[in-house]
Order: sequence, then structure tokens, then C-alpha cells
Amino acid sequence: MMLAIGAIILVIVAGGGYYAWKTYFSQAPAETPTPETPAVDDRATYASSTLRISLKYPKDYTVDDSFSNLSVNPKKPISGVKFTITLQTATGTNLSADSGISIEWLPRAKKCTGDIYLAANVRAREVVEGNMTYSVATSSEAGAGNLYEEFVYAISSSSPCTAIRYFIHSTQFANYPPGIVIEFDRAALLADFDKIRQSLVLQ
Repeated sequence: MMLAIGAIILVIVAGGGYYAWKTYFSQAPAETPTPETPAVDDRATYASSTLRISLKYPKDYTVDDSFSNLSVNPKKPISGVKFTITLQTATGTNLSADSGISIEWLPRAKKCTGDIYLAANVRAREVVEGNMTYSVATSSEAGAGNLYEEFVYAISSSSPCTAIRYFIHSTQFANYPPGIVIEFDRAALLADFDKIRQSLVLQ
């Protein structure tokens, strides 16, 4: 008899414990989700009503809106605006601090193609990105331990003929003693320039 009573008490206690546990968790407040950290916009906007363009670029780049490119014909400079990388980006690497991206114009061009922006005898190719068609030409030159790479994206339908030039000046990494500098991240630099180019709006 005592065993039966004990068993009944045990069942009652266990049942009460289960009920209390279920009640607690059913009434427990839901966990508050951790708020997402808002993304920091590290880009500035460049806009010119005179040039009729706008774009976004890294805030720490240097802007030269009186830039002239003399590389094709020193007697006929190509006017534009240049966004130069930071000194910090180049320091400690084989990248030179005059590297950057520029927006340039050739108002009298009969056909807007990338090759007319380069001194080298190169052939342009058509590249379509979304609803934008570019005429793209590239060149590279080496001399005295320096390497100069240029990528020109001429906007085929633009008037006046508008082009985006990537200018990458570096020194030969193999010429440095081991441990003096690190090789610059070419892919990351091109990605930064691509982001600027893709933000360009012709007004």
C-alpha cells in the first residue's frame, strides 16, 4: 500500500514539474535579434554640371579636375578629371602613387573607340556590361624597371566621346631584395577602379 501511495506521489510531482517547465518556456520572452551594423559608405560623390557627369569614388582618393593627359600627343592634351590612389595604398609595395583612374574627353572624335586614347598601336574590342557598351583598348610598356599599364573604356554612344582610363604604374617586383616591399594587389586595385567606372553617370 505504501509503495502504491509513493508511486502516485512520484507521478504527481513529475507531472507538476513537467507542467511548470512547459509553462515557463511557453511564456519565456523571445530572444531579441542582434541589430545589424549599418554598412559604412567610404565613397564620396563627384559631380560636375559643366562636364555633365557624376560618379562615386573612395573618399581618400585625390581629385584633380584640371587633369590633362599628354601621353598620346603632347601638343594636343586630352582634358579630364583624375582620381589618384592614396599614398598609403602604394607605401610598402611596388605600386607607384601616381596610379589612378581618369575620365577623359575627345570632343572632335569621329568615332568613339578606346584605341584613340592610347599612343600604342592597339586594336579596340567591344565589351557590353548591362546596358552599357564600351570600346576597350589596353596597352603596357616597360622601361628602366617600371611597368605602365593602361586600360581605356570608351563609351561608344557618348558625345562628346568619353572614356575611362585606368593608369597603373608599378616597379618590377623582382628587382627588389627579398622582404623590402610586398607585391601590390592588382586584382583589388582593378576591382576598385571597376567600381568607380560602373558608378559613372553621363547627364
